Amino acid sequence: MPTVSKSMKIAAVGGVAAIAAGLGASAAMADSSTPTPSGTATTAPSQPGADAGRGPGGHGGPAGHRGGPGGMDAAALATKLGLTEAKVSAALEKVRAAQQPATPPAQGTKPTDAERQAREKAMVTALAKELGVSQAKVQAALDAIKADREASHKTELSSRLDAAVKAGTLSAADKASVLKAFDAGVLGGGRP
Repeated sequence: MPTVSKSMKIAAVGGVAAIAAGLGASAAMADSSTPTPSGTATTAPSQPGADAGRGPGGHGGPAGHRGGPGGMDAAALATKLGLTEAKVSAALEKVRAAQQPATPPAQGTKPTDAERQAREKAMVTALAKELGVSQAKVQAALDAIKADREASHKTELSSRLDAAVKAGTLSAADKASVLKAFDAGVLGGGRP
């Protein structure tokens, strides 16, 4: 096996951390966008944690309806709530339209955590009323969708780290450190 210097290992860990941070950056961008009232999936995130409208594994494609707290995907949410996708999509459209701000936020501004939480709570409340289910049931479904998405991101990251370990670019300890940072929310994954 070729000898790998300590500086090369540090650079490799930094590179993997940057890739993992990219995952976190995409999740963070999802947290700071505003909802869109359109009925089609878009490529820009639209609410906190939005991952809907992405294909399998959360990567682009028309797999669901985009926008909402906790990765509100109409298909996934419908499945979790035991409702039809059409009913959930219609409810999402109605709630989004009703909650659309009169004036959009200035470009580049990020809502505070309190603002995001208030917006999410209002969305959950309105969606529960529109669907005729309890707020607790809607919140539990959204939490489950978010947990599924985080698990998928961690699995993907772990696979890439395994390849780097196998190639000798990283050590098993490096992999463990990156996954620990992901779980701690440092890299956008896990829960802080």
